[in-house]
Amino acid sequence: MEYEHITHSFKPVYDENSRILILGTLPSVKSRENNFYYGHKQNRFWKLLAYLLDEPVPETIDEKKYMLFKNHIAIWDVIQSCDIKGSSDSSIRNVKPTDIRKILATADIKQVIANGNKAGALYKKYQLPLTGMEAVTLPSTSPANAAWTFDKLCKTWGEYIKIHEDDRI
Repeated sequence: MEYEHITHSFKPVYDENSRILILGTLPSVKSRENNFYYGHKQNRFWKLLAYLLDEPVPETIDEKKYMLFKNHIAIWDVIQSCDIKGSSDSSIRNVKPTDIRKILATADIKQVIANGNKAGALYKKYQLPLTGMEAVTLPSTSPANAAWTFDKLCKTWGEYIKIHEDDRI
């Protein structure tokens, strides 16, 4: 598989009521085809959030946005553009980061969560020096992270999400 230069093609999801910002690396091939975050059917992101927030699993982009806004959660990615092979985070190179300061200037973000180790490492390298806000790195919801069962993801993500439920009010 060859490297392809990818530029992030859709906007972050947030508003002035967002309190938690969840950052991935870059939309996968399937997400880019669907023109929205976590678009691969096997990615557990939407199922996980729905479970933790006691919501029905959203199917449409509008349902996904509604669930995020209702629960004061923002989502975006740490990469604006890069070279990548397919959807493989391990192949990422020539990174140009997103500028999350516009989200932080609009919303009262209490915590930043990186969805996976690569997102966490890239946040620390590119975003932390600009924001001064530490991120919690949680296990990736990607189907490539098969070592983490859904139950283990729920326990780990749930510890964080439940601790901060009051911040979403």
